[in-house]
Amino acid sequence: MQVGVGKARQGLIAAAVAAGLLTGCADGAQEDAGASADPSASASKDAGAADGGTARSGGTIGATGSACELPVTFDIAEKWTAEAVEGASGEADGELAEEVADALLRQGPVTAACEVDAKPAGHIGFLRVFTADPGEDDARTVLKGFVEAEDEASKERYGTFEAGGLTGAEVEYLYTSELLEEPKTERAFAVVTARGPVVVHLGGMDTAEHEAMLPAYELAKRSLRGS
Repeated sequence: MQVGVGKARQGLIAAAVAAGLLTGCADGAQEDAGASADPSASASKDAGAADGGTARSGGTIGATGSACELPVTFDIAEKWTAEAVEGASGEADGELAEEVADALLRQGPVTAACEVDAKPAGHIGFLRVFTADPGEDDARTVLKGFVEAEDEASKERYGTFEAGGLTGAEVEYLYTSELLEEPKTERAFAVVTARGPVVVHLGGMDTAEHEAMLPAYELAKRSLRGS
C-alpha cells in the first residue's frame, strides 16, 4: 500500500507513535499544528537572505558513519540534530503496522530517510530527507511527484539550482493544514545521483518558523555534494 505522507499527517501520527514506527514522529506532528502564510516569495530567491545569509555549519551528514548515511552529503546548521528514520521493526508486526509505516514514511516516489531537528536551535520544524532507488526520472519529475503526493499543496513555484557538481530542482508551495484549514509555506529541493534521487524538505510549525529556518535550508542546499 502506498499512501502519501500528506494523507497520513492527521490520521495516523498517533497510531505510529504507539507502534514505535517513526523516530521523532510525535514532534513532527507538532509541526503541522499551526499555520499562517505569505506566499509572495519565489522558489528562486535566496532563502538565506531571511537573516542575511546561510546558517553556521554544525557538521556534515550523509557520509558513512554519520548520523544519516545518504546518497549525498550536506552541512546541517549549528545546534540542529540529525537522526536516521527507521521503518517498521519486529516490535510492530501486522498488516496495520506495515500500512501505517508506509503511509508515514513514503511521499510520492521517495521514502523518509533522515530528520534534522531544529528544536535544539530554538525553532519548531525539521529538514527531512527522502530517498529512493535509482530510476529514470530527473530531479524535477521526482520533486513534482513528491509535491503532488501532498494533498493540500498549492501554488507551486519551481526553479533550478546547482551545487557540488549537481543540478537540482527546487520548489516553494503552500500547504494547508487539515486541522486549521490555513496555509503555510514549505520548500523542497531534489537531485538525482548514481545511488538514486534525494529530496530535502523544509516545513515548520507555521510560515514564520519556516522563514526563520531558511538559512539552514540554504546551507544544506549550497553545501550539497554527492557522497
